[in-house]
Amino acid sequence: MLCQDITLVVAPITHDKNGQLLNTNADTIAQEIAKGLVNHYKVSLIYSFEKPGVLLDASNNETVIRYLSPGYFGELKSKNLVFAGMLPKLDNAFAALNSGVKKVIIGQAEHLDQLVSGKAGTTIINE
Repeated sequence: MLCQDITLVVAPITHDKNGQLLNTNADTIAQEIAKGLVNHYKVSLIYSFEKPGVLLDASNNETVIRYLSPGYFGELKSKNLVFAGMLPKLDNAFAALNSGVKKVIIGQAEHLDQLVSGKAGTTIINE
């Protein structure tokens, strides 16, 4: 599929072998797949969720942080401005970059074309 320029979209669903669906951390699965592809392809990873990106104020969708570096991430964590489910998402994003993924963007799937072009969401940078 990749050789035919088809973008992979992954929605991992796991179960307990008895049909009970389990809450799988899709961000970790996506990061591992991306890491596995970096030796063969230029890989970009897009995490989509209900928010327009990483927010400076979790209750205000207008506060999207356009670029997030490890240093700024640490600062936001120390001030408890980034918390809960965003922590593993961002940890996975930085792990992907550290493993050779070229670009990681976080934002809403409804704006996928804008995420891909860098006009929406939060771009994770390793500077």
